[in-house]
Amino acid sequence: MLDSFSTYIRCELNYSVHTVSAYMRDLRQWADFATDSHPERLDPLSVTTSDLRLWLGHMAAEGDSSRTIRRKMSSLRAFFSYLAKHRGLVVNPAADLHQPKTDKPLPVYVRQGEMSSILADDFDRTDFTEVRDRLIILMFYSTGMRTTELESLLDADVSMARRELKVHGKRNKERIIPFGDELTEMIDLYRRLRDATVEGIAAPQFFVRPDGEPLYRRLIYRVVHGTLEGRTVAARRSPHVLRHSFASDMLNNGADLFSVQQLLGHKSLETTQVYTHITYQELKQNYQQAHPRAAKKGGNHGS
Repeated sequence: MLDSFSTYIRCELNYSVHTVSAYMRDLRQWADFATDSHPERLDPLSVTTSDLRLWLGHMAAEGDSSRTIRRKMSSLRAFFSYLAKHRGLVVNPAADLHQPKTDKPLPVYVRQGEMSSILADDFDRTDFTEVRDRLIILMFYSTGMRTTELESLLDADVSMARRELKVHGKRNKERIIPFGDELTEMIDLYRRLRDATVEGIAAPQFFVRPDGEPLYRRLIYRVVHGTLEGRTVAARRSPHVLRHSFASDMLNNGADLFSVQQLLGHKSLETTQVYTHITYQELKQNYQQAHPRAAKKGGNHGS
């Protein structure tokens, strides 16, 4: 039944490869626990809420974070919901599971001044790889795209005439992202170099390697990590950090929350609201640093 569930969320619900992989990894871990490492004996239709709580309690005792446990509970809920709808499950044992509370950490982002410094760096405008890698950084920061979206971006979906990208987001949902002069110039330079230096381009993807093959996730991560290394105080240096940077800088510079939600492709405005906490934190820090009466000073104030 795990295999049929995998097919269902991949083919019928159009979940991404990474989401399907995460769900199935969680469910196989649960199956191993429930059957003492004999998953072939698993009978999901006979599972009770107590059985599931036993696994969740085991993870908590092993020191798994509440965030990890919540994610694995979501995998269980999705699986048993599928069984109830398509496999005749009468009582859903996952319906009565209670989510452990978790404090949501604020997204990590690169400060606006740090990004300005990084994008001001010189680079060889005649070198295909250098131009491509600079464009990757600029596109993440200018559009807020996810890694998967950039990886799968098609050349046909990048319109110079309209200055728009057609992005295929989660569950293959399309959205349009506009771009400005700087990104327009870099896209034009990249395309000219790509067409002149990469022979026999077969891939329909916009971003390719020198051999004409499309990029892969790990390569994109290396490009971003290498660019940000030593250039930011941000605790992480991943493509998603640039997505967070895009959102926080949009709000800091006057964009409304609904517009940022649409650009990021968030289903719920609540998801986007976390960035308002980032902008407030930055506002608070700037106040503490700049205002002469923001903090108590030592010495004689009466002098």
